[in-house]
Amino acid sequence: PLFCILDHYSSFRSPYLCLVHRQKQTSAQVAKYPNFFFEILRSRRHNPPPVVFLKTHKTGSSTVQNLLFRMGEKHGATFAFPSYSYQFSYPDKFEADFVDELPEGSSQFDILCSHMRLNMEELKKVMPPNTIYITILRDPVQTFESVFSYYTFSIPAFSLAKKAAETMENRSALSVFLGTPESFWDPKSPENGLGRNPMSFDFGLDLQHGNMAWSANLTALVETFHLIMIGEHFDESLVLLRALLKLELEELAYVHFNTRSAHSITSLDETTKARIRTWNDLEMELYDFSLKLFQKKVEEYGAERLNRDVDLLRASSSRIRQKCVAGKNVSPEELEESVRPWQPDSATILGYSVQGNLTKEEQGFCMRLVLPELQYHAHLMTDLCKGKNEWGHVCSDLEGKPLFISKSTEDETWLRLSA
Repeated sequence: PLFCILDHYSSFRSPYLCLVHRQKQTSAQVAKYPNFFFEILRSRRHNPPPVVFLKTHKTGSSTVQNLLFRMGEKHGATFAFPSYSYQFSYPDKFEADFVDELPEGSSQFDILCSHMRLNMEELKKVMPPNTIYITILRDPVQTFESVFSYYTFSIPAFSLAKKAAETMENRSALSVFLGTPESFWDPKSPENGLGRNPMSFDFGLDLQHGNMAWSANLTALVETFHLIMIGEHFDESLVLLRALLKLELEELAYVHFNTRSAHSITSLDETTKARIRTWNDLEMELYDFSLKLFQKKVEEYGAERLNRDVDLLRASSSRIRQKCVAGKNVSPEELEESVRPWQPDSATILGYSVQGNLTKEEQGFCMRLVLPELQYHAHLMTDLCKGKNEWGHVCSDLEGKPLFISKSTEDETWLRLSA
């Protein structure tokens, strides 16, 4: 079946997955199962604590979110999802009212990891007191280039620069924008929020210059996070995350999501990099401060121990990717709709194809490993049906077979993906 990962999964409130059912088989049956997959699917002694993940834009956050989705599914976690769409009313600051109601039979939310603009006070109204708060940051220069590429036609300031560049020879839209950014950027427009200091904007920080309290607010906010992962030290960050959430090594297997094709990436000379740093000056302060905190956590963990665990993580992830992934950096036109990443107008996003010689249980795991953000949201939000389907949500018919509401059809045709 095209979307076999949805088999035996008819309700968000009862996430009994085909891969979890495997644990109930006899020892003789388990012996036939590949050892490393058994390690991934076997039961745990302890469930992870509640988690909030601030999903920042263009930092590698979709890769972390996929890991948390898989972790939550495995352990029957209750996800805090937006009541509408797949984001919490972004770019408005988060409010508790943005969260869909707690499912019947659940006593608390366990994981919140959809896009939002941070408001810590409102988050604490939704999540339990023992919640772990994590996020990820990336070099502001690379982040801004990626944000500009991905949202050229979505952020008004970038769109204006794109139009201006079309009248010039041998000038990229990014270079035109950075030449005179104030002439394109209107700070009063919420749609321009990611146009300057995008990670700081996701943090909900006041980005107006001249605010003497900004640094103090930054320090207080950053220190409320139990872990701020760093994109340039991704594997090291995962090892620290593993210790924080008490995860098994195999649960940290990953593929990188939202990789752009070469023609969608703008090469940056030193002048352009310097202009990005100047334009994103508050971002530089946020990143540098967070990097120092990260380095302190590395020292506490122990450099030698960290290097050893990173090697183990990379070996484990490589083994799982070899088993699961048939092709990486696959162009979208070559991918099935079920695993095709969303495509912005200004960039080509590559994806992954899954090996064909897998058992049903293996395919269930491997599909989840490469499942893009929108499709995974749709898979998990099975209790949201017609009337809440702008971005596509999975529902179930009377026979319990998964259905997918397609945004691409005007009559909101329900497309069966597991026939």
